[in-house]
Amino acid sequence: MLIYTIRRLNLFIITLAILTMIGFSILRLDEASAWSSQPFWSGWLSYIEGLALGNLGLNQSGESILHEVMMVFPATLELCFFAFILSLFVGIPLGTIAGVRRGRFIDTLISSITIVGYSIPLFWLAMLLILMFSLNLGWLPVAGRYSLLYEIDHVTGVAIIDVLLSDKPYRSEALADVIRHLVLPTLVLATAPTTEVIRLTRASISEVMTQNYIKVAQTKGLSMFEIVRRHGMKNAIPPIIPKLGMQFSTMMTFAMLTESIFNWPGIGRWLLNAIAEQNYVAIQAGVITVASFILLANILSDLAGAAVNPLVRKEWYAIK
Repeated sequence: MLIYTIRRLNLFIITLAILTMIGFSILRLDEASAWSSQPFWSGWLSYIEGLALGNLGLNQSGESILHEVMMVFPATLELCFFAFILSLFVGIPLGTIAGVRRGRFIDTLISSITIVGYSIPLFWLAMLLILMFSLNLGWLPVAGRYSLLYEIDHVTGVAIIDVLLSDKPYRSEALADVIRHLVLPTLVLATAPTTEVIRLTRASISEVMTQNYIKVAQTKGLSMFEIVRRHGMKNAIPPIIPKLGMQFSTMMTFAMLTESIFNWPGIGRWLLNAIAEQNYVAIQAGVITVASFILLANILSDLAGAAVNPLVRKEWYAIK
């Protein structure tokens, strides 16, 4: 496991170095920037030194870009976290059912729904849900993170946690309001990853159910539920853990569009505004932050997958 971890960390360092080159190149696009007049390699080394100290640059008002990132990034993480949890809670059970009943009607039904969900454009689904649950039924708010009626202090940046930490007399009402604002963007953002989780789980369960130890368990008289719970899930989930981590990373890209539609104050909407304003300092800060987080999430999911699946480590040991 140690050798596998070292190799993944080496890959992380190399990829991070390439990422910093991209961020530095973005800064050099601004001809008025001091970075554009410096030699590339010496300027890049100075840029890395600044990043190591947490210096992402200054905005047009002379304030730290890092402060802006810390204000908006937790909102994106909150949205992605709940969407990811929802995709797991829905995708793994449905994928398991489809894998166990492969080739039958329920498998065909789930697979068809999965294809439809994956094919639906994200913006079209968002507009449809807004029209149905916000404009027609009036159950859920159209946009925003919480109502302006409530004043929530920024402590962690995660609205639900900040409300729970608050001592305001309207804390219960504010918590309910935050959850109501979270429902629609979470549903939209979780749609595509849920279909992928279903597909991955179905394929893994289908392969496991053909193994000899499953047949032995059947001859012992165990029910299908017990077989799936004791043997199926135990052997089907570990191989797909790294791929599930990649789905969380994919959410970060889908979050940009989701935040724009629902006016969610996250880093995706902030980065799109920076692109529209040609604010190269903010663009490189957003790219470095999002890409670093995605890279870290992939590394951690790979390590988690290797920790529970020794076959992955053996494949790396076999690489010369």
